[in-house]
Amino acid sequence: MSELTKNVQPLQDFNWDEFENGTVANISKEELDKAYDETLNKVADHQVVEGKVISVDKKEVVVNIGYKSDGIIPAGEFRYNPDLKEGDVVEVYVETAEDKKGQLVLSHKKARLSKAWDRVNEALESQEIVQGYIKCRTKGGMIVDVFGIEAFLPGSQIDVHPIRDYDQFVGKTMEFKVVKINQEFRNVVVSHKALIEQELEAQKQEIISRLEKGQILEGTVKNITSYGVFVDLGGVDGLIHITDLSWGRIDDPKKIVELDQKINVVILDFDEEKKRIALGLKQLTPHPWDALDADLKVGDHVKGKVVVIADYGAFVEVQPGVEGLIHVSEMSWSQHLRSAQEFLKVGDEVEAVILTLDREERKMSLGIKQLKEDPWEAIEVKYPAGSKHTAKVRNFTNFGVFVELEEGVDGLIHISDLSWTKKVKHPSEFTKVGEQIDVIVLDIDKENRRLSLGHKQLEDNPWDAFEEKYTVGSVHTGKITEVLEKGAVISLEENVEGFATPKHLVKEDGSQAQQGEELEFKVIEFNKDSKRIILSHSRTFEDAQREEKRATRKAAAPKKNADAPKIENVAASTMLGDLDVLANLKAQMEKGE
Repeated sequence: MSELTKNVQPLQDFNWDEFENGTVANISKEELDKAYDETLNKVADHQVVEGKVISVDKKEVVVNIGYKSDGIIPAGEFRYNPDLKEGDVVEVYVETAEDKKGQLVLSHKKARLSKAWDRVNEALESQEIVQGYIKCRTKGGMIVDVFGIEAFLPGSQIDVHPIRDYDQFVGKTMEFKVVKINQEFRNVVVSHKALIEQELEAQKQEIISRLEKGQILEGTVKNITSYGVFVDLGGVDGLIHITDLSWGRIDDPKKIVELDQKINVVILDFDEEKKRIALGLKQLTPHPWDALDADLKVGDHVKGKVVVIADYGAFVEVQPGVEGLIHVSEMSWSQHLRSAQEFLKVGDEVEAVILTLDREERKMSLGIKQLKEDPWEAIEVKYPAGSKHTAKVRNFTNFGVFVELEEGVDGLIHISDLSWTKKVKHPSEFTKVGEQIDVIVLDIDKENRRLSLGHKQLEDNPWDAFEEKYTVGSVHTGKITEVLEKGAVISLEENVEGFATPKHLVKEDGSQAQQGEELEFKVIEFNKDSKRIILSHSRTFEDAQREEKRATRKAAAPKKNADAPKIENVAASTMLGDLDVLANLKAQMEKGE
């Protein structure tokens, strides 16, 4: 006998018959089974019960609900709760208490869904913080599993900072706040940002309460916009406006800072109620005007780049943060109102002369026309009276034509100095804006920077020759070119024009002469000084008729008797003398007509 069994003795009172028959202490096996079943939970299909997690691994979770067998649930149903561990109590849905294999079939997902809608509504009402599992990305945000319901997490509600990489959140379990529920469509919206904002609100109040103007803080560039840069000061944001980024002009803040960059900023202003904080970056460096060359003075030449341009002028940056204005009037010696864009554009490198310099006000005015000699300084030399030139027509007035001989040198041709012969009603009849016209300098007004010019003076005065040709009484062929209320304009040879009143336009048949007719006209007045020729068509036949009548009367009158006694009556002779005077007066009046 071995040492292991030599001291083992059988029980003296063990009943081997009862053991073989399946009974113990006179209790049947059926009674034992019944007693065992009564110790287990009563489980019905399709009900939700609580169970205790027995074990957890990557594939499955074993849950004991107090039944004769444990249930196995896929681990994927617990993805929303990565902290699940052995001993945790969870809700499960009983699919069936016993399948064909005698296995208890459970579902945690269905248990959650059966109570999910009530729970999510309670969470909204109580502002409860809930856990959710981010399943995937979607348009505008993420899909989150909350109590088994697919809720929407907008991209703007993920964090207080703008999110550039959404994929980094997929598969994560986070805390959320239910912010909106659409009962009709059963849509749920959650926010993680709301939780962060609650925590930050207290921090913001504390930070703002400690702020002081002029205080220098370190911050992180959080966002860059076209108008400025947002900086995170450790729970509260401040804005550096684009004008406070640099002493020089900038068009893009990204040229100064970049995202996530650590920078020092100065507090310029803040509003505790609105929680707005104005920050400055350029204020941490000396003002460029303070570093401007102390020897720089009016009259010096400087070089710079055009940074801003407007109709009235251009701003030139002579060094970063130091700008001077070139007014449009200092861009050219010309007196014409023009736009600065005609001379310069943004980005041009220019040289200019300092006209004014105020270091206290930090203002500087510049000029570029001063780089050229003022053409009016020696105007008498280049454009002496009587000299001939070619000019460009700039614009018209009712009284003349303004022309430009060169940039900065303007002159006026009076309307009366355009033509010797043509009666010009408006300069636009004679020339056009932009055309070239030959001129002669008549007079110089240096003080007012004006030249009096003439065009007709380039030719001899034809009225000297007209005086001999168009004598009073001479007859010429003319064409009626224009009919007016007071008479008609008649075109004669050599482009000279005359004028006839309505009564001198009556034709021999009694009708009135019309525009376009070509007739004979008699000169009844010629004035060289006023360049006026008065014509008459009716006088061409009325004078002949009058002469014919006079000759007829003269032939019919009795001849004087040489032997007749002389009239000695003084009164009678005086009367006859007066008649001769009246006859001469009548002739003069007819001539005047």
